[in-house]
Amino acid sequence: MINAIFFDLFFTLIVPSYEKENNEFDILNLSVDEWEKYAENDILYRERALGFVKTGTEVIDKIVSIMPFAVSDVQKEKVLYAREERMKNALTKVSEEILDVLLKLKSMDIQLGLISNADCIDCKYWNQSLLSKYFCDAVFSCNVGLLKPDRKIYELATQRLNVYPEQSLFVGDGGSNELFGAKSIGMGTVFSEMLEKKNNEQRKNIMSYADYHITHFNELFSCL
Repeated sequence: MINAIFFDLFFTLIVPSYEKENNEFDILNLSVDEWEKYAENDILYRERALGFVKTGTEVIDKIVSIMPFAVSDVQKEKVLYAREERMKNALTKVSEEILDVLLKLKSMDIQLGLISNADCIDCKYWNQSLLSKYFCDAVFSCNVGLLKPDRKIYELATQRLNVYPEQSLFVGDGGSNELFGAKSIGMGTVFSEMLEKKNNEQRKNIMSYADYHITHFNELFSCL
């Protein structure tokens, strides 16, 4: 019997899409690919997602520090504002299908938990989001010093909801090898491609750790 379902956040429940203008890369006259080369640098991302970087200002300072050109304080302030607004918008533009499924799961007395690799900007507006009211608990990596797929972050999440892994499902898009981590402690795993389609090679790799595969959120009920 499934007593709890844990969800990934980005590309599972929300997509932090860029707007048409006034994005982080626009402010710095970069392409989106150039911006993400710096913003998603593996070392910097791991540092902030583990909670070593405590403020949004420091997140932006770290990113621009590896750029081969000078960035003014005014530009950095604008970049920070744009990034925070992008994350806030993502948390308020949630698919109606996803919200409807979460509501139905709650009505079935299934506890809902979140397990997300995130930095301080990513989760700043969680409590103001359309999603937060459906969740009993949210585990953000930057707050606990653990990153998926480390089994300890899944163990912590199940302990906080007082459920056994075997009574739980984990639902995610498969990033960060998250389904492997969930499966390693005995959770059932659901690979969701509702918000982002993977290429064939990615899909094959993720499916090796998935008990179920869904392309629409309402298919989740068939996994219970």
